Amino acid sequence: MDQGTPHHGPGDAGNHWRKIRKHTAVLLAVWFLATFFFIFFARELDRIHVFGWPLSFYMAAQGMILIYLAIVVIYIRRMKRIEQQVHGEQGHGE
Repeated sequence: MDQGTPHHGPGDAGNHWRKIRKHTAVLLAVWFLATFFFIFFARELDRIHVFGWPLSFYMAAQGMILIYLAIVVIYIRRMKRIEQQVHGEQGHGE
């Protein structure tokens, strides 16, 4: 290996996994809080109506699926961005 070429050591891999763990933890927290909120407050949300249906019914039937789908899409997009950053940084050193 050439002395002038930057070397990506184990610290870079640790930073990469730290970003992934942080991102995953945040999305899991959103998943948990959204699920907990709508189940725990279902009776109170019955007073609010969306398109003629109680909000708790709407969220159980359709809303939570949309929230979960959004979490998956956010996860995929962010992971692609993190991977591109890592491969871009490694590509410059090789």
